[in-house]
Amino acid sequence: MVVTKKLARTLETSEIEVLKSRLKAIQAIEGNPMDVEIVQFGNATAFSVKNIPGPSFNTVKGLSDGDEDYVEQIIRFYKQKDIPVRFELTPGHVSSELLTYLSNKGFYQHDFHTTLYSDSLSQTSNHSKILIRELHKDEFDLFAEIYTKGFGMPAFLREGVAQNNQVLYGTDWTFYLASIDNTPAGIGVLFTKNGVGTLAAATTLPDFRNHGIQTALIDQRMQKALEKDCRLIVGQARFGSVSQNNMERAGMRIGYTKAIWIMK
Repeated sequence: MVVTKKLARTLETSEIEVLKSRLKAIQAIEGNPMDVEIVQFGNATAFSVKNIPGPSFNTVKGLSDGDEDYVEQIIRFYKQKDIPVRFELTPGHVSSELLTYLSNKGFYQHDFHTTLYSDSLSQTSNHSKILIRELHKDEFDLFAEIYTKGFGMPAFLREGVAQNNQVLYGTDWTFYLASIDNTPAGIGVLFTKNGVGTLAAATTLPDFRNHGIQTALIDQRMQKALEKDCRLIVGQARFGSVSQNNMERAGMRIGYTKAIWIMK
């Protein structure tokens, strides 16, 4: 499978479905305590989680040529929430006209992010020292501890991380715990829908890095996706990062590099 505009659209759609699934589950928590809102503007999907700051959940995906008339509406949507506007633009569906329009509105390119894919799942490697199993429903406090420490997040966020992931348990999401010598060391998440498996969040505790844990978690999730009859694997990583390198070593290829645009 080579990269075409059709494949690029499939990859982008899978990214939207992952975030939509996660945030709809969080939104369904009684009282919507995180203040989640998801709004469609033309081809673009605007995600907003007012009580979880940062760009991971507050972003616009899918903006394409012809959506220029929606940009002012998107700006107002986020301004009302006092949240910065952030567009994730893929090269297959934007033109110089759209980019010029955004520039004239005061936006500029701020960063890059890589989307990878594979349509041929490799054989699972031998990771004799690493044990990987599915996370149990009562282990999301442990999941949150590894998640926050692995990503360098403050400890007070653990309760929220635990709750916002536990609500996904038993749905299209599968959570994994990786251990070395019976010591929890890393976590990984898989989302499957419509024949596409997405390698979602994964991290390793700092003391256990460089032992192949992330590679083992990638292998495990790819194997699970195969069992679920997925025809395509998708993953995201910061450009040139260790995560991107690990996915490439597992046989994944770069689909495109997204351009992240924010307002001056």
